[in-house]
Amino acid sequence: MRYNIPANGRRPRGRRTAGFTLAEVLAALMFLAIVIPVAVEGLRVASGAGEVGQRKSEASRVADRVLNEAIVTTNWNQAMQSGTAYESGHEYRWTVRKEQWQVDAMQTLTAEVKFLAQGRDFAFRSSTLVNPQQ
Repeated sequence: MRYNIPANGRRPRGRRTAGFTLAEVLAALMFLAIVIPVAVEGLRVASGAGEVGQRKSEASRVADRVLNEAIVTTNWNQAMQSGTAYESGHEYRWTVRKEQWQVDAMQTLTAEVKFLAQGRDFAFRSSTLVNPQQ
C-alpha cells in the first residue's frame, strides 16, 4: 500500500481533529464549577454524620457503664443520680432515673447521656429493668 506524501513532508492543511474548542472547554469548566461544591458539601455532611455516630457509640458505652455500676452498687434505689464521664477525650453528662414499671413491681432504670457534636446537643438513652426485692 502506498501513501501520497507531499514533497515538503507536511500533511495537507484541512480541518484539525485533535483538541477541544473554546466552547467545549468553557462548558466543562462550568460543569465542574457546579459539581465540585456539591461533592465537597456531601463529604462535609458525611464527615459530620460519622462524627455524630462515633460519639453516640461512645455515649452508649457510658450509659451501659453507668447503668451497670448503679445496679452492682445498688445506687439505683436513689431517685436520681448524675455526673460527668470522659470517653476518648470527650465529655458526656449523664443522669440515671428510676421509675415504676407499668406491668409489675419491677423498676425501670434509665440512663440519659448528653453530649455535644458538630456544635449541637445530642442525647442517648438506655433503659433496663431492676427488681426492687433483690
